[in-house]
Amino acid sequence: MSDPEQETFEAHDYLKRTVKEMSPDQQPREKLMNYGGESLSDAELLAILLRTGSPEMNVIQTSQAMLDHFGGLRNLARRNWQELKIVPGIAKVKALTLEAVFELSRRIQVAGLGERIQITCPEDAVAYFGPKLRDLTKEVFIVAFLNNAKVVTGFKKISFGGSTSTIVDPAEVIKQAVMNEAYSVLLLHNHPSGQTAASKADIQLTKRLVDAGKLLGIPVDDHLIIAGDGYTSFKEKALM
Repeated sequence: MSDPEQETFEAHDYLKRTVKEMSPDQQPREKLMNYGGESLSDAELLAILLRTGSPEMNVIQTSQAMLDHFGGLRNLARRNWQELKIVPGIAKVKALTLEAVFELSRRIQVAGLGERIQITCPEDAVAYFGPKLRDLTKEVFIVAFLNNAKVVTGFKKISFGGSTSTIVDPAEVIKQAVMNEAYSVLLLHNHPSGQTAASKADIQLTKRLVDAGKLLGIPVDDHLIIAGDGYTSFKEKALM
């Protein structure tokens, strides 16, 4: 069975009318000026960023083709520039522009939290780390370092894995906690599948890290799985 992410892009049979041939009320920039961003579709907003299409499709059709091919805006935002440029009309510069915009949108989500991030509950952790993890297509494990006021003093990506698992060395986690003079740590990783349930391996790893932390006097406050808009807290589920 072929991997859909590796398949060559196939353009749909769109009408070949240029944006300039449309009435002003149908042109994305004019709609934005006259009616505001809320009046534009996802494809029209993307079209403003892309500016031009290809000989086969105008820019709105190119944008819609991208959305169709990747399964909507959320999935599109998860792609890197190398994946985006397979669409006709999306060369390197446009693909890099889109990846930059998607990254900015993730940073905007946490900008309002300020520079002092205090973790008093799972929702605090998800608000800050969720945008960093939920759109990744590979599994990533993060350890966050907290002071005695439960304020994040830093964090470290410990490992990168595949789409279903990652390998974490408990010794490296503890080493980073000691080096960063953490009072306690918060563990986080993502599930690209969108499933929030903890696996047997997740539970076993957490136990090992909790036990190691106890030996060194660095408690593990929680372990969170981020999966799309959902999450699982090991502490809330009594899994640690």
